Amino acid sequence: MAAFVDRVTVHVAAGNGGHGVASVHREKYKPLGGPDGGNGGDGGDVVLEVDPNVHTLLDFHHRPHQKAGNGRPGAGSNRHGARGEDKVLRVPEGTVVSTSDGRVIADLIGAGTRVVLASGGKGGLGNAALANPRRKAPGFALLGEEGETLDAVLELKSIADVGLVGYPSAGKSSLIAAMSAARPKIADYPFTTLVPNLGVIRSGDVTYTMADVPGLIPGASTGKGLGLQFLRHVERCAVLVHVIDMATMEPGRDPETDIDALEHELREYGGDELDLVGRLRIAVLNKIDVPDARDLVDLVRETLEARGLQVFPVSAVTGEGLPALGYALAAAVEEHRAALPEPEPVRVTLTPRAVDDNGFTVERDPDDPEGFVVRGAKPERWVRQTDFTNDEAVGYLADRLNRLGVEEKLAQAGAVEGDAVTIGDVTFDWEPTLPAGTLTAEESAGLGGRGTDNRLENNQRVGAAERLAAKRARRTPYELTDDGWSDDDLPEDVR
Repeated sequence: MAAFVDRVTVHVAAGNGGHGVASVHREKYKPLGGPDGGNGGDGGDVVLEVDPNVHTLLDFHHRPHQKAGNGRPGAGSNRHGARGEDKVLRVPEGTVVSTSDGRVIADLIGAGTRVVLASGGKGGLGNAALANPRRKAPGFALLGEEGETLDAVLELKSIADVGLVGYPSAGKSSLIAAMSAARPKIADYPFTTLVPNLGVIRSGDVTYTMADVPGLIPGASTGKGLGLQFLRHVERCAVLVHVIDMATMEPGRDPETDIDALEHELREYGGDELDLVGRLRIAVLNKIDVPDARDLVDLVRETLEARGLQVFPVSAVTGEGLPALGYALAAAVEEHRAALPEPEPVRVTLTPRAVDDNGFTVERDPDDPEGFVVRGAKPERWVRQTDFTNDEAVGYLADRLNRLGVEEKLAQAGAVEGDAVTIGDVTFDWEPTLPAGTLTAEESAGLGGRGTDNRLENNQRVGAAERLAAKRARRTPYELTDDGWSDDDLPEDVR
């Protein structure tokens, strides 16, 4: 028999993005084929999806580590890497997802509901995507980003309209077996029910679900017995039914004492926020097929009704009283459904970014009075994508940061050349390319800064000049004649 697990901690990791590639097109008779490096593929996401056929979190108990597929790297000839495969984790309806510190991430209700638990890393751009009129032949590519990682707590809270609560051996499992097609384990010893059981019941035109919870005893809200472990499964129930064992022979037990003890545990567990006691509206006096139990019903009915409870004497064995109980539960469920507010339309509020918001901040480093920390999604992502073993890639990063305004903000914050600047996980000594604020973004974008194509073009011109000088050194000087040219008299375009 499969174990029932309703609370687990899973360690999820999304896929890493594939690296872009720096490649040059090579083909016969085409020596200047240009860059053709493809982009890396995005990493796969870790997704939670509600599956009606899943009823427990047992799979994650045995396999708590879940990882999505990595994106494939790019290749030459403009071939992009494939996207990593998503990891879809199928969970039961009613699963609450939270962080290890208790912050709720999602409450999954409804078949097919999906939520991305960890997003895959973005793939890096190849040099073909980085080429532009000023940088015609990039000799570098961007790295793929790492996927998100998270330790998430999955907690199952059963979705049921009616919850049966009571002492151990009160007959809750027998009751749900008699009223539905569910077949829970039934025996004549306490704590036979170790997991919540769910049954579907139809009374007239109303169909509703009923769940029984392992027996509650005094102290259940503080962890005694099995109560604390399974009390979460009654949080979503619209109606709570107290099943009372009318044939118990335990000393000190009577219907009123049982109800008082149960209300105390529900109040301690749920408090005023959940108001579980307010949902306790029906008392089921079970096992009236026992002669002494039937005689006791008349003694307690008036007292229980005075407490505002509807009383239904039943026998799960013979079926006596079950139809009336079923119709009463259906009416209570219908009343609850009618009182539910209409679902509000989803409204999305778009807040435009302020005109002076560059998407990053510059602050003093709390660990280094002489250092600075740059925080922001763009600069931190750019740093993660940079291959620091490639000087051109580092220059490209510096140009991007300069155009974003990072150097200007650092100068305004009091940074001077040589100060330590931290962006993400990288710390470097600041070397400003130009005095901050001297040029507009349009002007600075056309300059030959660090790592741009102008530097490569200068190198190409220097190489061409050296080749021309060598050629001229090997050339035989022209003889000066009446109608000829000397070497010094050659036109500029010929020399």
